Amino acid sequence: MMERLLHFLARLIECDTQNPPRQFGSDGALYAFLVEVLEPLGFDLACDDYGDGHVNFHAVRGAPRNLFNCHLDTVPIGPGWTRPPLELTVADGRAYGRGACDTKGAAAALMAVAEDSDAPMALFFSSDEEGAGSCCIRRFLEDRAHRDYDQIVVCEPTRCEAVLAHRGFLSVKGRFSGVMGHSSEPRALTDNANHRLARWTAAALDFCRGEADAGRPTGFNLGLINGGTKSNVIAGEASLHYSARLGPGQSNETFFASLKDLAGADRWAEWHIPFAGPPLPAGGRDNSDSLAFCRHHGLAVGDPVGFWTEASLFSDAGLSALVLGPGDIEQAHAVDEWVGLDQLERALMIYRRLLG
Repeated sequence: MMERLLHFLARLIECDTQNPPRQFGSDGALYAFLVEVLEPLGFDLACDDYGDGHVNFHAVRGAPRNLFNCHLDTVPIGPGWTRPPLELTVADGRAYGRGACDTKGAAAALMAVAEDSDAPMALFFSSDEEGAGSCCIRRFLEDRAHRDYDQIVVCEPTRCEAVLAHRGFLSVKGRFSGVMGHSSEPRALTDNANHRLARWTAAALDFCRGEADAGRPTGFNLGLINGGTKSNVIAGEASLHYSARLGPGQSNETFFASLKDLAGADRWAEWHIPFAGPPLPAGGRDNSDSLAFCRHHGLAVGDPVGFWTEASLFSDAGLSALVLGPGDIEQAHAVDEWVGLDQLERALMIYRRLLG
C-alpha cells in the first residue's frame, strides 16, 4: 500500500491549494482527482462549493459509523525551499512537499486504505482550515444528516497518537469611545478612552487571575493596544485586540460574556469577534466516548496539545471527536515541509484498523 500512498500523495501535492489565495473550487484539478480515485472504489462523492475557495468533498461508501476528516488547503509556500514545494520528493525516509504533513499525507493514507478495502468508509475533505474561518466544517454540520456518525477522526499531525484534548482559541477586538477635549479638564479622568480601556484591562486581568487560581487558566493575552492622538488631548478612541486559549470543557461564549462589561465597558465599548474556536472537548462535553473508542481499537492516547484543530467544532456540535494523524506539528507550515515515511506507514495500519 505504501507505493500507492506515495502515488496519491504526489498527486495531492501537485494540486496547488494554498490558502490564501484559495484559487481552487469544484471545477478544479483537486475535485477531478478525487472523482478519479474515489468513484471507481464505490464512493458516492458530493461536492459543496460555497465560493471563494470554500469547498467540501464528502465521500461515502456503504453505511459507515466513523468519519475521517482532512483539510486539503495548505498555508502559502513562502521563500526558502530547497525542494520543489508542489512536487513530492522522497529522500532519507521523508516525504517532502507543501501539505505533506498538514494534512495531505493523512489524506493519501486514507485513499490507499480505501483502495485496499471494500469496507464501509466515510471521508470528508475540507478546504479552509488554514484560513481560520472554518466555514467548511460549520456549513457541513448545518446538515443534520452529517451529524449521524459515532466518531469523528480529524487527521491533523499527532505522530499517530490519539489526541482527545486541546485548547480553544478566541480572538476579540474592542473599541472604547471617549469624549475628546483639552487634557486640563478634570473630566479627563473619566472621559478618556484610554483610561476606560485601562480600567477594563485591570478588571480583565483580575478576573483571569481568579480563574487561574480556581484551576481554570484562560490563556488570556492582550496583544495590541492603540489609542489617543497626543498627550495633551483627552483620547476620543482606543482599541485593543486580545486572545484567549481556554482549556478543555471551557466555553468561549461564557468567557467573553464574563469580560465584555467589566469596569462599566457596556457603556462605551464595542466588541467584534474575528474568530472563535472552542476547545476539545467543547464546553459542557467530555471525551469519554472518544476514550472508549480508543480502548476498543487499541489506540495509543497522547497528551493534550496546545494547537487548535477543527475537531473541536465537531465536539461543539455534539459529536465525539479526536485528532489522529501522521507527522509532527513542528513540520507543519515549515519550509521544506515533510512527513516521515514511518509515520505514513503507521497511519496506514491505524486507519485500516479503524474500519473494523
